Amino acid sequence: MKKYVIIAFVAVTGLFSVNAMAQSKVAHINAQALVASMPEAKKAETDLQTYAQSLEADGKALVDEYTKKMKDFDDKAATMTDNIKEIKGREIQDAQKRIQDYREAAEQKVQAKQSELLKPIYDKARKAIEDVAKEKGYGYVIDSSSGMLLVSPSADDILAPVKAKLGIK
Repeated sequence: MKKYVIIAFVAVTGLFSVNAMAQSKVAHINAQALVASMPEAKKAETDLQTYAQSLEADGKALVDEYTKKMKDFDDKAATMTDNIKEIKGREIQDAQKRIQDYREAAEQKVQAKQSELLKPIYDKARKAIEDVAKEKGYGYVIDSSSGMLLVSPSADDILAPVKAKLGIK
């Protein structure tokens, strides 16, 4: 008898949990389109481009130095001794390495700056999405911009209400 009571309890609990899950509303949003439409994102992109260009200008001096050393080596190679050629060759290799190291460091700096500029924008967008989902009673919001969703239940697109919450037309 005790077995039947436990089985009945498990079955009833399962029915209630399935019923609760079936009542969760699902919505979707293209988060990339939302962020791209935010004025802060456009300013961040401009700031990031300006920052990258300043780093590129600094790196141009290294490239100019390398070009000058190569031209000097090519012009004087015929009159150089083997020892001088070897020394000049090492100087050119060092210049190449400095350029490569600078480019890698600049790329890391640009990525760090991008994260720094975009984090508050992503946080603001996420907060607006969460607020709209709560206001409209959605239990789940799926980001449709990732393109990974192959099959999904019917859902409401909440891009327009989130844009309205952020004051974006």
